[in-house]
Amino acid sequence: MRKTMRPTLVAGLTAASALALVLGTPALSAAAAPAPLAASASMRGSGGDLASPEKKEIAMQLVSSAENSSLDWKKQYSYIEDIGDGRGYTAGIIGFCSGTGDMLELVRAYTQAVPDNPLAKFLPALEKVNGSDSHEGLGSAFESAWKEAAGTEEFQAAQNSERDRVYFDPAVNQGKSDGLGALGQFIYYDAIVMHGPGTSTDSFGGIRDAALSKAKPPAQGGDETAYLKAFLDARKVVMKKEEAHADTSRVDTEQLVFLNDGNLDLHPPLKWKVYGDPYEIN
Repeated sequence: MRKTMRPTLVAGLTAASALALVLGTPALSAAAAPAPLAASASMRGSGGDLASPEKKEIAMQLVSSAENSSLDWKKQYSYIEDIGDGRGYTAGIIGFCSGTGDMLELVRAYTQAVPDNPLAKFLPALEKVNGSDSHEGLGSAFESAWKEAAGTEEFQAAQNSERDRVYFDPAVNQGKSDGLGALGQFIYYDAIVMHGPGTSTDSFGGIRDAALSKAKPPAQGGDETAYLKAFLDARKVVMKKEEAHADTSRVDTEQLVFLNDGNLDLHPPLKWKVYGDPYEIN
């Protein structure tokens, strides 16, 4: 998704773990969550675990509604385009960007697992354009190669793994540490997807710091709803600073709807709108 411009992300999978990725669970079932972590003792009754398979599926559908105008997130493995936000290509199930480093790390991990793949030859170009919106050395040939790779279980599994390593698992773990239920964990996940990990004021860490200056999370004895409203308020301030993020409906007519309904466990049925389009999960 449209993440904050930042240096290349930390190194991807090791060769051993990348090979294990390919030899393990097939890609489409790899979308299921790993074994859930034990719930934090500090959680205040709202409970819920976004890493459970059913809640993770809901999380992916919610993000896809905002990023791809569809609940069918598994069709997005092959998605690739330049959306004109200054981050180069945006592609795949989590909007890996050629200009922010996560696309580069994804293709590196995929190539460690499957050296002879359609995207391997573009690694030098991806390294060169990282940090910019340039298409130099990429273009239509790269777009075609991405779509070809996306038809394989190995590349789908690589996308799932990088999504979890960089975005989903850190968001869920931080949410649990803060004593948040499934909705709060999702609110963290959606924020880290759009704004990226980090500590700058316009990253997930900066948004969380701003929220902590206004309210305490349940793990610190605070009210969960009040804290999440503070977090969403802080996120909207950051979103409105950038034209690509200025429409805050994924907060106003999605996340705040669930929060105001008191649905801290993110239980279906769920009804929401993004950019004016209605969606529903029963």
